[in-house]
Amino acid sequence: MSQATSHPPLVFDLLSPASAQDAQSIFHRLRAQEPIHWSPQLQGWVLTRHADIANALRDPRLVAGPMTGQFERLPEEARKQLLPLRDAVNMWMGHTTHEGHLRFQSLLKRYFTPRTVENLRPRIQAITDTLLDAAAAKGGSIDLVQELAIPLPSSVIAEMLGVPLTDEYMLQRWSRDLTAVFSAFDVQQLLRSQQSVMEMMNYMRDVLAQHRRAPSENILEVFVRAQSEGLVSEEEILSNCALLLFAGHETTARLISKGMLNLFQHPEQFAKLREDASLMPQAVEEMLRYADVVGFITRLTVAPVEFGEQVVQQFQMVYLSLAAANRDPEVFAEPDRFDITRKPSKHVAFGFGSFYCLGAALARLEAQVFFETLLRRFPHVRPVKDTQPTWETRPPLNRELRALPVEL
Repeated sequence: MSQATSHPPLVFDLLSPASAQDAQSIFHRLRAQEPIHWSPQLQGWVLTRHADIANALRDPRLVAGPMTGQFERLPEEARKQLLPLRDAVNMWMGHTTHEGHLRFQSLLKRYFTPRTVENLRPRIQAITDTLLDAAAAKGGSIDLVQELAIPLPSSVIAEMLGVPLTDEYMLQRWSRDLTAVFSAFDVQQLLRSQQSVMEMMNYMRDVLAQHRRAPSENILEVFVRAQSEGLVSEEEILSNCALLLFAGHETTARLISKGMLNLFQHPEQFAKLREDASLMPQAVEEMLRYADVVGFITRLTVAPVEFGEQVVQQFQMVYLSLAAANRDPEVFAEPDRFDITRKPSKHVAFGFGSFYCLGAALARLEAQVFFETLLRRFPHVRPVKDTQPTWETRPPLNRELRALPVEL
């Protein structure tokens, strides 16, 4: 792979825990010296400039169905074993053909209207209050990640899909297994993902049948009507329900947990927010920009694409680092400073263009309700003394916050 730069290619271990801990310094070096970087480890190109990533998300030559290409790189026996997972993933919105993505996006826009999202506010508030009541009754310290950040959005998306909250623990287990699909490929992890995807689809088959017997105005009803119009198949509905159960809470859980950690790490910003609740919308936007809520998204080139002087050839993987784009000094003044008064924010945490996240308004609402309620009821919330957050590495160059002990 030829490089357009004259200096020797930069070499980083993009899969190690140490690199994930220091991801932003790596992104800064790549952006400054090699913004279109060939990674032998990933067998793909890594993009770190905001402008390049925004262009890539708009460019029809970079398609959002690259996971098939990833599967094809596995050994033949693994490909055979993982065929059911590949078939399911190929039906996911955002991972199918461009036309398929737009078809599902247009369907879900029937549900994710501004009015529908805002109408969810009372239910989000009620779930938040219930979770905080339970945390307060427990006394002592709690784990904000497992007891608040994950249960809130997972309860909301479960209700939107007609899933009983009594089954929520299964959804969380399945979702943990699904993360392997979006990170570095390990066959054993993918086999666990496959098992969970199949279990989720079978589970949703029963939920969908129950919905047909007793319909309600939720996402399933949008899918059922679309099926009657010949726009989707039953298997597409089930596969995308599995995706929604995962994607519908993962981003918000990260936003809440990493956002809380950002506030703890920047006490002067935390004090501003406690003193002025009107800053909450801006604070949530800054958390989205700063907190590496979404690390990488992947694309596959279906024709040669030029980024500056570098030509990326057909059928190559491209890794778009949203976390790097959100710290690009060409777009954000003092990008490594956490500032809840920053405005406007051109972050790409929710993607861009036709691949802008349909659930963005819902995630923002959930985070705003959560932080407003938490700071109103427990303004002195603080991390437990002499404890550290627990992290899980998610290659490439990303970490998941798994535990954050706090005292209310």
